[in-house]
Amino acid sequence: MGWVLLELLPQQLVNGITIGAVYALIALGYTMVYGVLQLINFAHGDLFMLGAMVAVFLLTATGFTAPLPLGPLILVLVVVFIVSMALVAGLGVAIERAAYKPLRTVGR
Repeated sequence: MGWVLLELLPQQLVNGITIGAVYALIALGYTMVYGVLQLINFAHGDLFMLGAMVAVFLLTATGFTAPLPLGPLILVLVVVFIVSMALVAGLGVAIERAAYKPLRTVGR
C-alpha cells in the first residue's frame, strides 16, 4: 500500500505546482489591474472561465473531438486557443470601456 502512494507522489507534486502557477497568474492579474486602475476587477475569473468555455465550444463545434495525430492536434489547439483569447480579449476591452473608463473619470 505504501509503494502506491510513493508512485503517486511525483504526479501530485506536478499537479500542485501547476495549480499553484495558475493561482499565481490569477493573483498577478488582480495585482496588476488594481495597481494601474486602483479598482478591483471581479470579472477577472469570469473571463478566464469564459475563455475556457469558448475553447471547448470551438473544439466541439469544429468536430475535433476524435483522437488526432500529434501534429494536427497541436495545430488545432493553437488555433482554437488564439481565437478564444482574441474573443475574450475583445470582451475584456468592451468591459473596460463600458465599466472602468467611466469609473476612472468620476472623482473619489
